[in-house]
Amino acid sequence: MKMKAAVMTALGKPLEVREVELAEPKSDEVLVKILATAVCHSDLNILNDPTTPIPQVLGHEGAGEVVKVGDSVTTCKVGDKVALSWVPYCGTCPFCRAGKTNLCETAFGPMFNGTLLDGTSRLSLDGGPCYHMSLLSTFAEYTVVPQMSCVPIPDEMPMAPASMIGCGVATGYGSAVRAAQVTPGSSVAIFGVGGVGANAVQAAKLCGAATIIACDIKNENLELSKNFGATHTINTLEVKDVPAAIREITEGVGAEYTIDCTGNTMVGRMAWMSGRKGSTNVVIGAYPADGTLELPSGSFHRVAKILKGSFYGDVNPFEDFPKIAQLYLEGKYDLDSLIIKKIKLDDINVAFDAFHDPKAKNMGRYIIDFQ
Repeated sequence: MKMKAAVMTALGKPLEVREVELAEPKSDEVLVKILATAVCHSDLNILNDPTTPIPQVLGHEGAGEVVKVGDSVTTCKVGDKVALSWVPYCGTCPFCRAGKTNLCETAFGPMFNGTLLDGTSRLSLDGGPCYHMSLLSTFAEYTVVPQMSCVPIPDEMPMAPASMIGCGVATGYGSAVRAAQVTPGSSVAIFGVGGVGANAVQAAKLCGAATIIACDIKNENLELSKNFGATHTINTLEVKDVPAAIREITEGVGAEYTIDCTGNTMVGRMAWMSGRKGSTNVVIGAYPADGTLELPSGSFHRVAKILKGSFYGDVNPFEDFPKIAQLYLEGKYDLDSLIIKKIKLDDINVAFDAFHDPKAKNMGRYIIDFQ
C-alpha cells in the first residue's frame, strides 16, 4: 500500500514527507493505522546519528488501530486500539524467563540495522529500500510492527495521550513504580523534570511518597512539576550545594530514593550524594558511552546505598501500558498536560526545531494527530 510518511533522507537534515510503499505484514506481524504519534528527543538523536541507515521513516511513540494481523498473531486482533512498544521481547531468553522482559536483546540487532525482527524491511521508497526506526516507524499513516509491539488498551482511551505511553511516559512511570519501588510516606528526589521526569514525579505521587523534590535547571519546568505532585523544587543552577538542600528538606539525612533522568554523569553524582544511607538511586537517563560516573569510595560499604541502572523503567509493556491507560481514564494520571501541541504530519519539522530552542517548552511532547 502507498502512504504518507516523514522520512529521514540525509543526516541531520529536516525530514521529508514522502509517499512510501508499505508491504503486507508477515505471519507474526501487525498492520496498524497510526492515529497519533509523539515526537521524542530520541528521534532527534537518530536523525543526527551517522550510523542510522538511510532513508528511514522515524518515530517510535505511537498509538493506533489494528487493521490486519498475521496468521500467528495472538497479542491483538483487528479493531483493537493499541499503544506501541519499541522493545518487543521474545519471552524465551534468560532475561524474559526471569521476568526482566525490558532486558531482552532480541530486538536490538534488527533495530540498529533498521529492519524488523526477521532482518528485512516492509518499507520502500522510490522503488528502493527504506528502513524502520525502532521496529515501529510511527511518523506514517500506517506501519507494520512485530506482534509483541502491539499492546491493547481500552477502546475509550484517546489516541493523543495514548501515543506517549510507549516511551517517555512508561520510562518515567516505571522508574518510580518498578525500578525504585517507591514506598508510601517516603522521600524522592527527581533530577531532570522534562517529558520523562514529569512522569517520575506523578508516579512517585501514585506510590504515596510524602516528599517529592523536583530538580531542574528550568524554572518553568519546576513550576509545572508542582501540578504533577512535586512538593519541593530546586533549581540546580541556582543552588550551590544541592545535596545539602535536599538534606535540609529531608530531616537532615537525604532522600530515600533518587531518580536521575538527565543523562549527565555530573548530575548522577549529585543524585547519589543526595540520597541518605540505605537509599535506592535509580539512573534512567542515558549516560554517554565514553563518560565516567565518579562516586566517593570512602566508607562506601557503610552507607549501604543501592545504585541501579534502569532501562525502559523496568516496565513490562503488556502489564504497565494498560495500567497507565486505566489510571488516565480514572483521572489518576495526567497525560493531557504533557501534550505541548498537536500538529499535522506535514508540520513535523516544527517539533524538531523546538529541540534546538532552549526557551521552548520541553516538559511533554508535540503530537502528530492523524485524526
